[in-house]
Amino acid sequence: MIELVENRYGKSRVRLMKVTRNEQGHDLREWTVEILLKGDFETAHIYGDNSKILPTDTMKNTVYSIARSSKAAAMEDFAKELADFLLERNPQVGSASVRIESALWKRLTVEGRPHPSAFIRGSAEMQITAVERVQKGTFQIQSGFENLVILKTANSGFEGFIRDSLTTLPETKDRLFGTAVTATWRYSASDLSFDCIRVKVRETMLRTFANHESKSVQQTLYAMAASVFEEIPEVDEIQLTMPNKHCLLVDLSRFGQDNPNEIFVPTDEPHGYIEARVRRSE
Repeated sequence: MIELVENRYGKSRVRLMKVTRNEQGHDLREWTVEILLKGDFETAHIYGDNSKILPTDTMKNTVYSIARSSKAAAMEDFAKELADFLLERNPQVGSASVRIESALWKRLTVEGRPHPSAFIRGSAEMQITAVERVQKGTFQIQSGFENLVILKTANSGFEGFIRDSLTTLPETKDRLFGTAVTATWRYSASDLSFDCIRVKVRETMLRTFANHESKSVQQTLYAMAASVFEEIPEVDEIQLTMPNKHCLLVDLSRFGQDNPNEIFVPTDEPHGYIEARVRRSE
């Protein structure tokens, strides 16, 4: 005997760019949307009966239709609208999950002033959210960012680690500390000023990274998470991934030159990988 234990399906990589035209200037948002549905789809898998299947092409069209009527500025609120629309129309769906990635566009500065309708693409950083709701249930919302590349040139060392017969890494009190942060956090409620909180979480972690006297990536990661809990009560839990993007000191002694911690080779691979999930204690 076999049984279908779990299944879901949906539409991924739905690209959306929305321009909101105001008298003072335009607002620009570029979102990539994924919709996944769980529910009573057993007959489709076993018998090929599609009578309970909402086409994924319809999901794509739903993104654009809801975007046209939506007043949501925060992607979390837009994701909630999408989930509600799909659940209301499809009682066979047990839960709807919506994930959105937001690219960074910044207003172009011309002659020292922000231009009302011209924009410049920011870094490779992506803002993200994942919103899920079961039928007649409450929203579960996680938000964050991916690939926030940051580096500090002081206040970072790595000493006192295990040394064995295979250890070649020298201890250091002064190294470059570079990383590409991925952070996701869980909100304590589903009706919040998401954009404001996101900015505050990001700024809080960046300030801590810059000012922290780092003895390891692990210690700085924990300090960044702790600072969020101290300043932002709307966040219950946070997960951080911080690969250690190494910058290796170049040995110039063979050329008769010194290197007082100034010339480095940045390397992406291999790199250290540090991850932790931190939450408020009960």
